[in-house]
Amino acid sequence: MTMRPDAGAARGRRCRFCAAPLDRSVADLGLCPGANHYVRPENRDAPVTFYPLHAFVCDACGLVQLEAFHSPEQLFSDYAYFSSFSETWLAHAEAYAGAVTARLGLGPASRVVEIASNDGYLLRCFVARGIPVTGVEPAANVARAAIEKGVPTRVAFFGRAEAQRMAAEGLSADLVAANNVLAHVPDLNDFVAGLGLLLKPRGVVTVEVPHLLHLVAENQFDTIYHEHFSYFSLATLQRVFLRHGLAVFDVEELATHGGSLRVYACRADALGGNGLAVAAAPARVVAREAAAGLDRPETYDAFAARVRATKRRLLAFLIEAREAGKSVVAYGAAAKGNTLFNYCGIRSDLIDYSVDRSPHKQGLLLPGVHIPIEAPDRIAETRPDFVLIVPWNLKEEIMRQMAHVRSWGGRFVVAVPRVEVLP
Repeated sequence: MTMRPDAGAARGRRCRFCAAPLDRSVADLGLCPGANHYVRPENRDAPVTFYPLHAFVCDACGLVQLEAFHSPEQLFSDYAYFSSFSETWLAHAEAYAGAVTARLGLGPASRVVEIASNDGYLLRCFVARGIPVTGVEPAANVARAAIEKGVPTRVAFFGRAEAQRMAAEGLSADLVAANNVLAHVPDLNDFVAGLGLLLKPRGVVTVEVPHLLHLVAENQFDTIYHEHFSYFSLATLQRVFLRHGLAVFDVEELATHGGSLRVYACRADALGGNGLAVAAAPARVVAREAAAGLDRPETYDAFAARVRATKRRLLAFLIEAREAGKSVVAYGAAAKGNTLFNYCGIRSDLIDYSVDRSPHKQGLLLPGVHIPIEAPDRIAETRPDFVLIVPWNLKEEIMRQMAHVRSWGGRFVVAVPRVEVLP
């Protein structure tokens, strides 16, 4: 593991959870702009601010994290990601809503609150079941889309203060869903404390997070970007929750985002009631994390070496393709692609353009590298030799949608977990 004595304790860098000195490097991805700071063509020559993209792990609590160079208001007050444009994600939301409704016995007298509710894609599943809902979404443009679809939504950043306001207004929750938001929170303690304050005495919170175990084992370094302040193992999540009076009583392992955890927690004093008994799954997952070496420096040394090797291999593939007169385009203007392209220094001299289904991104340029974003129909017009699938976690869905690429001999490529031309 690379130690940087001048970059950690010497600068006063501290863990955002436990405040221990933070100086143990996990992966240094150089300088990158904000992953969702897409650029309008007329602003392509405007100055761009690049920030260090360097992940560290806390020796005391095991939390992998980035420094916060952006405020939440800068990142999320106006947001380009709308969840409803992914068919896979909509199916995931419907399956979750059905399962958790049955498990917790939710009905018309219950209340479901979702934190970072985006365009209401998940809460609509509960509305359809006759269950009262409230969304909390900091991005006003995205919240408007939810409200227009009939999902009551508060435009706010969540934490202790917002939880207290909601509880005072009678909006305490039987279920608080916080799916793929915990990583986006710079003030981790304030957020988790708010979850406990918002719960009814027998309420349940479910949190979905990408699993650090998969990030490290499967080389998912492109999921590291400035919006993701923290990267969680279950062992660390248990510590965070317990500090704020919440007990993890179950966990499910999911395929989403390349391998995620769905953690079930309740107030610690509610364990043993209403079926809220501790399951065997959390202990099994924590044991696997220990066996994988998430608490050992050499594990992160090996990860950093794989990251550097992927950069070299991807650049070699793209340069070889270009030298052979082949064309390469990217599918998906996703944040993970912006990490990948900026870390590797990939611009339009190697990738002609990117496409994305979201009209909110079409016509813009990827941050930092300024690769243009087109609609997916552009691929059929230009017939590229290779389509690099940026959101590799959705590769099966994308290859189904774009099956016609094979009709002219086009091939699909992924860079993570390794550079591979797909069969």
